[in-house]
Amino acid sequence: MQHTSSPTVAIIGGGPAGLLAAQHLAGAGYRVQVFEAQATPGRKFLVAGHGGFNLTNAEEAALFAARYGSCTPAFSRFLAAFSPLDLRAWAADLGIDTFVGTSGRVFPLAEHKPAQLLRAWLAQLRHLGVELHTRHRWLGFAPANGLRIRNEASGEELVVQPDATLLALGGASWVKTGSDGQWLPTLQAAGVTCMPFAPSNCGAEVAWSAYFREKVGRQPLKNVALSCGAHTVRGEIMLTDYGLEGTPVYALTPHLRAALTGGRPAELHLNLKPDLTAAQLLEKLRRRRPSKSWAAFLSEALRLKPPVPTLLREVGPAVLPAPLPQVQELLTRLPIPVRGLRPLDEAISTAGGVAWDAVNEHLMLRQRPGTFVAGEMLDWEAPTGGYLLQGCFSTGAWAARGIRQWLRA
Repeated sequence: MQHTSSPTVAIIGGGPAGLLAAQHLAGAGYRVQVFEAQATPGRKFLVAGHGGFNLTNAEEAALFAARYGSCTPAFSRFLAAFSPLDLRAWAADLGIDTFVGTSGRVFPLAEHKPAQLLRAWLAQLRHLGVELHTRHRWLGFAPANGLRIRNEASGEELVVQPDATLLALGGASWVKTGSDGQWLPTLQAAGVTCMPFAPSNCGAEVAWSAYFREKVGRQPLKNVALSCGAHTVRGEIMLTDYGLEGTPVYALTPHLRAALTGGRPAELHLNLKPDLTAAQLLEKLRRRRPSKSWAAFLSEALRLKPPVPTLLREVGPAVLPAPLPQVQELLTRLPIPVRGLRPLDEAISTAGGVAWDAVNEHLMLRQRPGTFVAGEMLDWEAPTGGYLLQGCFSTGAWAARGIRQWLRA
């Protein structure tokens, strides 16, 4: 428990990064005040849990860290400090048991819902003495390490003077949860280098014909592989009226975004039969009789049922070519032109935010000693599959450790 004489830490933002940092700091004896602009904390955490409460992943440590791309060295440290195993132990301490799914993703048992975990977590924070102030919006900095806070209920503005501050305000997607990125101009005005926000883990836009949109609508393509340049991801994608979505599409967003730079179109390549080698596929194609239509043959011999024939006509030749190697190339590298990514607010997460050179190794702002940053505010991205939540938890734990070192010093 905290003592009134203990240093005070203000945490701005009541998402996973901020709340875990609050837990670690309160457990270490500090007085912790959490200021959350929404009526309840953990809004995006709860919304993310609606589609499958994927907490983390059981992937081997080096592969896990590599999911963070250019930020791998930093995340290797963060994950070592608060690992996927630590996250599962943390959940178990709240009474939430987890299991590893067939894909390596880690989920709570079926009877445990996101709201149940959040309730248990908030109860533990209250037991530790964490002071949670909802509907309190951060307006910016004040002199002498102060923070300007507005009570949204009363309209009153106050200034708090903590000994250390953690900013954990999230990225810029899912505005309805409070993750709106409105903090970015405030930090830029304070001299903090920030990168522009960009959508990550989002759908890709394809200019389907009206006929394709009407005939296909929204249909899945299972057990396929999708490539952008040299990067390939397997899984299930969804054909939609605007283009493509699904885990492989989301994982390729960084590469699509780079390919789309300067307004140029990008191209995905779809492998409809990734389990077959080129030789095996050619052998199957040779079994087609001239009297059998391609649509019927693809359905019977290769299990490529609708909407595959319609998709082939949409982005391929009007009539499949006679040379079988060309058909084999089409089925394994079907070109899909991408004209853009879905809007920022539809994205599961965002790239951009506080630049890495704006913080030190403890995630403290170089322009404002004693103020730390964690979670999606930082300029990193990772695919879905447990990596996003784990990244928020791990950076929150790392920033809490940095705050403890700062206050001791």
